[in-house]
Parts: sequence; structure tokens; C-alpha cells
Amino acid sequence: MTTRSRLAPYLFVGGAAVYLLVFTATPLLRGVMLSFTDTKLLNPDGGEYVGLDNYRDLLVDERFMSSVLTTILYTACTVAGSLLLGTAAAFAINDRFRGRAVVRAVLTMPWAVPSIAVVLVFTWIFNVGDGVANRGLAVLGIGEQGWLIDPDLGLLSVTAVSVWKVFPFIMLVVLAALQSVPAEVRESARVDGADRLTTVKEIVLPHIAPTLRILALLMTIWSLRRFEIIYLLTGGGPIDATNTLVINVYREAFANSDLGRAAALGMLGLCLSLVVTVVYFVVERRSARREAL
Repeated sequence: MTTRSRLAPYLFVGGAAVYLLVFTATPLLRGVMLSFTDTKLLNPDGGEYVGLDNYRDLLVDERFMSSVLTTILYTACTVAGSLLLGTAAAFAINDRFRGRAVVRAVLTMPWAVPSIAVVLVFTWIFNVGDGVANRGLAVLGIGEQGWLIDPDLGLLSVTAVSVWKVFPFIMLVVLAALQSVPAEVRESARVDGADRLTTVKEIVLPHIAPTLRILALLMTIWSLRRFEIIYLLTGGGPIDATNTLVINVYREAFANSDLGRAAALGMLGLCLSLVVTVVYFVVERRSARREAL
């Protein structure tokens, strides 16, 4: 083996390693260091070391605990809703029918539309005065609702918009997984007398289960750190009903000018993402063991 051949793998990995070091590891370390200081936005170089004070203050802060619960609820509902809707849509457009290409293109549009455009459209839809949602309720004889200004509906509305925005991504990935299911396996199940529901339950779902698990992980991490849709729709309101961890980080850093506390919030959010990732790998390992038996 020549020297060039031996060095080739390191050269290929080296570019990615440098990128991660410069744009991921360095800001992360800077954030960790910042979380142990009382650094202010107007004096970013004048912060003093305060140890774990920022973390202690957060753990006894009711607003922080409320934002954690809101984040978990928003993430759980967004992941569950987008997985169910995306998977159902993938099954629906997997079969051949007239106009399937057009339907696929239309269903993919929410993922392609910029978030700011999505927010503008849904702000109009949820308008209290003449929004489409309230007009529809009026036709049904139901009074108008404050979709984005009612604390009981704010989180539901934001979650619905998030699900609508991200479900096409899940649909496309699951569709690719469905098309990888061997046709001869399905045909054998039909020959053996299995109906459509049994075929889906016993053959298709086990085949696409790894894809669904990795999608759940990705959706969870993306939902934990989603900012633009929530902030542009409600700004964390009404009355902190949609105040997630990411919104809380923004408020601490730019509204309260407390970079140290904001960095501590970010580190706690990172820990939450790491917990989700560890759970995913534990589930994957157990699934691999069961398949090996």
C-alpha cells in the first residue's frame, strides 16, 4: 500500500474534522466557559467567574422550569404529530393513482416554503377578526378563538404550524423507505392470504422501523431547538404559554442582556438533547439484539 493510499482516509476525514472543530467545538467550548460567568451583553469582555451560580439560579427559577415543561410538551406533540401525518401521507402516495406526481409535489410544498412565509400565512389564518380559521368556526356556529393570543390555544396553534411545516420531510423519507420494501416479500404475503393490514403490520412496519426511529430522533432535536416559527408567531407568549428553552435563551441574552445566564440555559438545553440521543441509541441497541436472536 502506497503512502497516498494510507493517507487518503485521513485526508477525507480531516476536512470534516476541521469544520467541526472550528464551527462546532469552538463555539460550544466558548458557551460552556460563558455559562460560568456573569457576562453582560453590553460588556461581553467584562464578565467575572461566578462558578455554578447561573445554574443554581435557573434550577430554582419557576420561569425556567415552566419553559422546560413547555419545551417537552411542544416537542412531544410536534414529533408525534409530524410522524403520524408524514407516515400516513407516505402510505397514501405510495400506491399508484392518477395525478400522483401532482399530489406529491403539493404535499412537499410546506417543507420548501421559507419559515417567514409560513408564519405570515398562518398569522393571517389565525387572525382574530377575519382569519380563515375563525370564519370556518363561524360557519359551524362556533365563536371566534384567539388562536395566538389565548394562553390555552397558543401552544396548540404553534404546534399545528410546526407539524404542517415539517411533515413533508418525514413523508419523503418514509416514502423512500416504503419503496425499498422488496416487492416479492409483499407478494408472498398476499399469496399466503395476508390482507393489507396484516402485510403492513407484519412486513412493512418492521422494515421501516429503523427509519422511523432515526426520524423521531431528528425531529426531537430539531423541535427542541426550533426558534423562528415560535418567536415570529407568538414571541413566547401569550403569558409565556409558548416560552420554550430557545425562546428563553433569546430573552435572557437580548432582552435581559445576561449572556452568562443565557449560555447556562443553552447548556441545559444541550443536556436535554444529549439525553434524547442516548435514549435513541439504547433503543437501537436493544432492537439490534432482538433481531439478532
